[in-house]
Amino acid sequence: MQIGFNLPNSGKLTAPEVMGRLAREGEALGYDYLTLTDHVVLPDLAAPGYPYSESGEFMSGDPAVRHELLTGMAWVAAKTERIRLVAAVLVVPHRPAVLAAKMLSTIDVLSGGRLTVGIGTGWLEVEFNAVVTTPFAARGAVTDEYLAAFRALWTEERPRFDGKYVRFADIVFEPKPAQRPHPPIWVGGEAPPALRRAARYGQVWYPIGTNRAHPYDTLPRLEAGIARLRKLTAEAGRDPAAVTVAYRVKRLGERVAAQASDGERRLFSGGEAEHLEDLRALRALGVTAVDVDVERDTAEDSAREMRRLRELLARV
Repeated sequence: MQIGFNLPNSGKLTAPEVMGRLAREGEALGYDYLTLTDHVVLPDLAAPGYPYSESGEFMSGDPAVRHELLTGMAWVAAKTERIRLVAAVLVVPHRPAVLAAKMLSTIDVLSGGRLTVGIGTGWLEVEFNAVVTTPFAARGAVTDEYLAAFRALWTEERPRFDGKYVRFADIVFEPKPAQRPHPPIWVGGEAPPALRRAARYGQVWYPIGTNRAHPYDTLPRLEAGIARLRKLTAEAGRDPAAVTVAYRVKRLGERVAAQASDGERRLFSGGEAEHLEDLRALRALGVTAVDVDVERDTAEDSAREMRRLRELLARV
C-alpha cells in the first residue's frame, strides 16, 4: 500500500519556504506521494457549501488564499527528486483541453515521470461561472470529452479530435509524457457518475470518505462502493481488477465523530490502534494507496504530524 500526504497549497502554509520544507521532508521520510488540490477562485465563504465536512466549511484556515494547481506542481517538482506528485484533483473543465494536456505533459517530462493525474468534474458553480467557458450543468460530459482529448494528444503521433467541446487536427504535440502510454489517471468523486467514469477511463478510483451526500466513511460503505466499481468496470468491457482504489483521508482521530449515520464506526476515528486496524482492513479490501491531510496551524506542527503518521504507517 502506498502512503501519501496532502501538501497544503492554500491557507496559512503557502509561503514558498514552508511548502518547500514540507515537500522535502515528506520525501525524506519515505512518503510515496504528495497531493495538491485545485481551486482557482472561491466565493464568499460566509455561506458554507464544502461537501466534505459535516459543517460545510472548508477544513483549512483561510482557504481562499491558494496557489494555482499546475503551476504549484511544477514548482514542487523542481524542489524534490523522487516523490510522486498527485493532482487531488484537477478540475478538468477549469482549463482548455489542449492547454491542460500540454501543461500536464510538461510537468511529467520535467519531473522525470512523477506525475499522477487525479481528475474530477468540480462542484462549485460560482467558481465555474468565473473561470470556465463550458456550462456547469455539462461538466460531466465536458470532463469525459477532455479526457478523451488528453489521451489522443498524449498517445497519437498526429492527434486528431472532433468533439462537441474540443476539436483539433493537423497539429504536432511534443514532447509526449515521460510515462507511457500516459500518466496514471485517478478518478476522484463519490457520486454514481464518478464511479462510472472510473470504470471507463481510470486506473484508480479515488474517493474522499466524508462526502456528506455520498459517504464512504465506514468499511461496509466502502466495500459496497468497491463492489459497484467492479461491476461497472466489467460492464465497460474491462477486467474488473483493472481499476484499483486509493482512499483520501481528510481528518482522523478526535477530529472525526466515532459513529457514522449507518451505525458503523467511522474510518479513522479513535486512536492509533484503530487507525492501524483501518489501514489493514483497507489493504484487505484491495485499496492500494491512502493519503492523509497533515496540515496543522504551523509548519512545525505539520512536520511533526507528518513524522508521527509516517511512524504509524510503517507498522501497517
